[in-house]
Amino acid sequence: MKEVISGKTYVLGDDIDTDQIIPAEHLSYNPAIPGERGEFGQFAFIGVPEHGAGLPKGSIPFVKKGEKKSEYNIVVAGKNFGCGSSREHAPLSLHVAGVDVILAEFYARIFFRNSVNGGYLIPFECEPGLNKEIHTNDELEVRIKEEKVINKTQKKEYKLKPLGDILPILEAGDVFAYAKKSGMLE
Repeated sequence: MKEVISGKTYVLGDDIDTDQIIPAEHLSYNPAIPGERGEFGQFAFIGVPEHGAGLPKGSIPFVKKGEKKSEYNIVVAGKNFGCGSSREHAPLSLHVAGVDVILAEFYARIFFRNSVNGGYLIPFECEPGLNKEIHTNDELEVRIKEEKVINKTQKKEYKLKPLGDILPILEAGDVFAYAKKSGMLE
């Protein structure tokens, strides 16, 4: 796991559910088949509406039409990110699209655990309102060990909540690698 993640930011609102992250109609691919696994990225955030808790009208798409990866590797959102169904495809689709880290006020627990256990994303919790301070296309630098994010565009710095017990799992790569490393699995 990198200690510093830098990149462009994509900002969302509150209550982004797993159907907005990847609608059920795009779950026909098998993530266990490498060729099919790569298809999930093109559908990341395709269900986010242009109004309400999602994006403003005329917003920039997360993944450009015809592409499978996004130019945004950092997502900043409000509260209750990943609510809805427990599909593992949600954090997987973001990972395949190129997302490394998400900063949200808080997460639905099943999305949070799927992100960590699969080694897909680093789900940092942040203070309320960060998604109002940071804007889509801002260049951020997330310092994992220091638990802070630096907005290089706005020249501001914000504290993040500690990763705590999930940090060793993320450092190992996923929950199975962690279990092997710690002697729980042979």
